[in-house]
Amino acid sequence: MPSRPDTCARFRVLHAEPGIFVIPNPWDVVSARILAAMGFQALATSSSASAAVIGRRDGTLSRDEAIAHARTIVEAVDIPVAADLENGFGDRPEDAAETIRAAADAGLAGGSIEDSPSDRRAPVYELAHAAARVEAAAAAARESGSGFVLAARAENFIRGRRDLADTIARLQAYALAGADVLFAPGLPDLASVRAVCASVSKPVNFMAGIPGASFSVADLRDAGVKRVSTAGSLYRAAVQGLRDAAGEISGKGTFGYVDRIVSTPDFVKYLG
Repeated sequence: MPSRPDTCARFRVLHAEPGIFVIPNPWDVVSARILAAMGFQALATSSSASAAVIGRRDGTLSRDEAIAHARTIVEAVDIPVAADLENGFGDRPEDAAETIRAAADAGLAGGSIEDSPSDRRAPVYELAHAAARVEAAAAAARESGSGFVLAARAENFIRGRRDLADTIARLQAYALAGADVLFAPGLPDLASVRAVCASVSKPVNFMAGIPGASFSVADLRDAGVKRVSTAGSLYRAAVQGLRDAAGEISGKGTFGYVDRIVSTPDFVKYLG
């Protein structure tokens, strides 16, 4: 499907208007439709959940596979959908740009590019190279003409480099390179979140889903965060629900979980 300027425009408004918003991460059509029906104003894919639904580890999907999966969610709902585009599926600035073009062509309203090599030969790219990749991605987003919202991710804290000063310097460089949203997953405390938000002029995304470092929406709002994503945590919550139900069957021989599940008519309505 072509780019959808209407959803891109609505996505940009969410980032520009006052307040904070949550952009949860569905993993399939049904989860996307449930979240949209619950009133969330935008959704985003999760690379870990997208891979897990077909039995794969995070980081093992190809660009084509990730875009195809994201397209199914775009087509399932009428609200903006952004995508976790990993590191752009290649090390070169040209790879990041090609990924953004493919995402815009799939009708996505936005997407994120990481600054970490997929083969883990280094925690993150050298800063000048990382910024050049963001610059190329931002140029591709502008050229799409859709209003695509580009998020740039500084991966330090989830790649073993707990360096707040370097993380802030990276986010500042990515803002100058043209990123619309800045994102440093794995920030360990609210003081770090506040420091990031105070140091940049673009909207900041916070990733919930890490035990002990998933702060309330109110606290994140007060710290200066604009949007909150959930990574693969909702998918893992669904997996835990399966484990709990199956554990009841295998452990007790009872089916009490049936009294708590969504009804068949309610479930069917999410199938379209």
